[in-house]
Amino acid sequence: MKPLYALYPDGGSAQKAVDRLRAAGIADRDITVISSRPMEAYEFGRMESRSWMWWIACGGALVGLALAVLFVWASSTGWEIDVGGLPVIAWWPAAIIAFELTMLGAIVATAVTLVVTAGLGRGRNRLYDPAVADGLILVGVEQVPPDKVGAVERAIGIRPDPA
Repeated sequence: MKPLYALYPDGGSAQKAVDRLRAAGIADRDITVISSRPMEAYEFGRMESRSWMWWIACGGALVGLALAVLFVWASSTGWEIDVGGLPVIAWWPAAIIAFELTMLGAIVATAVTLVVTAGLGRGRNRLYDPAVADGLILVGVEQVPPDKVGAVERAIGIRPDPA
């Protein structure tokens, strides 16, 4: 399987190429669109808009909060100190620690999710062309099944339709 792609000057022509790829039987998850600027005005700009990042960040925040409460409880009850009738755990000062570790958990979870979902560190065999940085839009398929090579080439305009 070989990658196939074409470069387009504007969002309208890139959207037409995406539509032709869909008509050729290529699933949305297999179509790669890379642009140097946001393309929310076009449908292909929202193809992968669903993300688990918010939920993962909230999970990281909950883990951070749980660790903060555990840390405050363990450090407050770990030594026998006479506090003169006051509560052993001072929650107002502990709220600062809880806030900081909650935010740290959310930030670390978000950063890890970003690195994993963006594919950073996977190597240089991903589909890319330096002309994208100059304003062109790349539309292609990374792994084209052998039986669909001709259809994909026609859909993205590499090979014209036989007339």
